[in-house]
Amino acid sequence: MAADKTSIKGLVYAALFGSLTAAGAFIVIPLPPVPITAQTFFLNVAAILLGGQLGAVSQFIYVMLGIVGIPVFAGGKAGLGVIFGPTGGYLLGFIIAAFAIGIVNRMKKSAGIFWHIFSMLIGMSIIYFLGSLQLSLVAKISFHKALAVGVLPFIPGDIIKVLLAAIISSRLKGRVKV
Repeated sequence: MAADKTSIKGLVYAALFGSLTAAGAFIVIPLPPVPITAQTFFLNVAAILLGGQLGAVSQFIYVMLGIVGIPVFAGGKAGLGVIFGPTGGYLLGFIIAAFAIGIVNRMKKSAGIFWHIFSMLIGMSIIYFLGSLQLSLVAKISFHKALAVGVLPFIPGDIIKVLLAAIISSRLKGRVKV
């Protein structure tokens, strides 16, 4: 019986973080050269607090919201076409990255803020790789060029988000029980 309650509670948290990731697309800090959105911030917090499986479920929920037509992707976009377009690899990378972050983070019994950061950097690398791979294929540009336009401008903002997510996750870690 307790396992069922935990499962339901975990799914509720996953749905909440999926929704927060969707809302994060609309939280924009307009900095040059690219604006910073809060999507990966919520992804990182979800993965640390929920673990690999539920963290991935939260991002699957986010991606599915967009696929079914709710305009939750960056720029208010939605639909299956976004997944097959130049930025789809980043979105699919969200699911895999959340899983990896949660798994890596739980490898260390008492993970602290530096381990959270390490885990999140692995996740961001997955997002960058999958996103750049699809960008290069869809846009018919070299992988190197895809990294230059699809990763490099975003690194400063992503570093800020990783640091903030690590701090917040460390403070919430004992309070969110799934």
